[in-house]
Amino acid sequence: MSKAEDVKAAAAVARAGLQVPDDQGLTPKSVVELLDKYIVGQRDAKKAVAIALRNRWRRQRLESPLREEVVPKNILMIGPTGCGKTEIARRLAKLADAPFVKVEATKFTEVGFHGRDVDEIIRDLVDASIVLTKSKLRSQAKAQVADSVEKQLLDVLTGTGADSSTRETFRKLLRSGDLDERNIEVDVPVSGMPGAGQRVDGGPGNQMSLQEVVLKVDKLFNRRGTERRKMKVSEARPLLEEVEMEKVLNSDMVMKDALKAAEQDGIVFIDEIDKIVTNPDGHRGADASSEGVQQDLLPIIEGSTVSTKHGNVNTDHILFIASGAFHNCKPSDMLAELQGRLPIRVELKGLTKNDLYRILTEPEHNMVKQQIALMSTEGVQLVFTDDAIREITSVAAEVNRSVDNIGARRLHTILERVLEQISFEAPEKARASSLGGEECIYVVDKDDIQNRVGDLLEKMDLSKFIL
Repeated sequence: MSKAEDVKAAAAVARAGLQVPDDQGLTPKSVVELLDKYIVGQRDAKKAVAIALRNRWRRQRLESPLREEVVPKNILMIGPTGCGKTEIARRLAKLADAPFVKVEATKFTEVGFHGRDVDEIIRDLVDASIVLTKSKLRSQAKAQVADSVEKQLLDVLTGTGADSSTRETFRKLLRSGDLDERNIEVDVPVSGMPGAGQRVDGGPGNQMSLQEVVLKVDKLFNRRGTERRKMKVSEARPLLEEVEMEKVLNSDMVMKDALKAAEQDGIVFIDEIDKIVTNPDGHRGADASSEGVQQDLLPIIEGSTVSTKHGNVNTDHILFIASGAFHNCKPSDMLAELQGRLPIRVELKGLTKNDLYRILTEPEHNMVKQQIALMSTEGVQLVFTDDAIREITSVAAEVNRSVDNIGARRLHTILERVLEQISFEAPEKARASSLGGEECIYVVDKDDIQNRVGDLLEKMDLSKFIL
């Protein structure tokens, strides 16, 4: 067989084993494009998380036992404060619709010390997964629950023996809201709260043990009885929907799905990991939040089983993204084993003045748009001139450079200061303008910015002379 024939044969074998998915999911390119709508720059970091997300999608389409062998490539983001590290991870979790938890490495202590141990990270992830799973199930069951409640209301309004024509007439009236004010009698759950006159003690002269009290209180708070009550259709509908939703949200099923989602789709973002890294040239003390925490992180990042009150969670396939500024140490100062568990490294660049301008103007829901939308709720039309926006970015960049560099967070500080008085006066100004038959318009220009935040620059200049 010739070389060309060998290539053709190999290609045929490859095609035979190739899985062509029906659902293409989020491709790395599309993930980056979506992230670009919210985050300016940092393309290397976006590509890294996009590939990590796609690899998870790919792994879930492999056959067992190969699927179990493929582990996520955890990521270490290195970059200054406020450059977008946390936002990238948070947006990624939203895109993936996955359980997500953000923790700060400095909040944890070595096992045996007073404080939180690292296993709490996984327990927090499970809690987040339960909330997300319930939300998904509620969304999926919404139509089913609505149909069931509509049937129950029609049974009450027309009787179970009504013909289809009558029921259809009432169905149209019910859906249009014409029956919302009609009073009906429905069975609703009895309130679980202890009612007037109910006691949780043993009564006069009777002492109950603590266990008996706890059991009785628990019984009072978890009764499953119903009572017939008269109420309007508009009041009955949400109560009946909640009853039906509880039937759908079987607790065992929720827990099972939530644990699986945490294990297979969970994303953990560990911020300020550099704060638990000791510079080898500096003082090495018995710091309970330093090397010991690194040691404790090793097993959960590499893959282990963590016990939670909802069941055991295997961390083999949870994606870990760690981040830090690493001003006073280097990533190579971390424990070698921990470095090995964060194989993908991306460096995020500090924000320039132009980046800050783009952050204020380019993202889909940028800060300026948010402020304009907030003021519009008061009937105030807020307008920023381009010169004003550029002045905000100039001040932010200069203060970041000369005082503390907090990145894009500086923009929030300046915007709030600029708009403080406008925000305070907005309701009264809008009302006065409305009474006068005029629109309430505030135009924020360059002079407004200088008047409101110019003292920041003055204080910054004076700080040079403070010994």
